[in-house]
Amino acid sequence: MSIIHELLCLESRVTSRKISTFSKILSYQLLIILIITAALAGYGGLDFAISSALGGVAAFVPNLYFALRIRKAVGLPARKVMNSFYAGESGKLLLTAALFMLIFKIPNITILPLLIGYISALSVFWFALLMR
Repeated sequence: MSIIHELLCLESRVTSRKISTFSKILSYQLLIILIITAALAGYGGLDFAISSALGGVAAFVPNLYFALRIRKAVGLPARKVMNSFYAGESGKLLLTAALFMLIFKIPNITILPLLIGYISALSVFWFALLMR
């Protein structure tokens, strides 16, 4: 239950520069995606880079959707916030599945770099919670 509470409270907490936590997390996700993609491009070439970038996109786009969904719920009654949270999480799961289905239709996708890009982008959330 505390993770749900933390996620709902992320938007209300801002830094001294008035940048929301969601914005910071999404920015860090993009940064990690770029770093991992560049590293894998140097290691395995264009196919690795594309696969890694697509894995990152499969994590970033659903998280962006979720963040926008939660942002709309700020200031609403608790029941509506929770409904928005559940709808956002459901939409995030469906969007992730749809993106992976589309990605797997692309020729020359390499699974390991794809998963590295995906997991690296997702790990930003866990590090953000640990770094509080």
